[in-house]
Amino acid sequence: MSRPDPATLTSLDELRAGIDAIDTELLTLFAERQAHVDSVAGIKAKTGLSAAAPTRYAAVIDRVRDRAADAGFDPDIAEGMWRVMIDGFIAQEQQVLGTEGEDA
Repeated sequence: MSRPDPATLTSLDELRAGIDAIDTELLTLFAERQAHVDSVAGIKAKTGLSAAAPTRYAAVIDRVRDRAADAGFDPDIAEGMWRVMIDGFIAQEQQVLGTEGEDA
């Protein structure tokens, strides 16, 4: 979806409407991401992998920081957001998988 450049918007209402539209798109993408994570938990359960995969966690954070910087987004903010999200998903997976298993 194409949105107007925020620099061309002149009212607070226009800018807030743009922010609200972006938030809706982000939530749709986060829900899609969660569906992928939910499917990963099923595979982890079959293969003996742990919910918390420190190697993968670190790789995701590194990738997010790099892509955030490339996109002109503050890498520290991106990292903080992703850590909260990933920690929440790990907690959900641990309810199903427990805390044992191998790093993957």
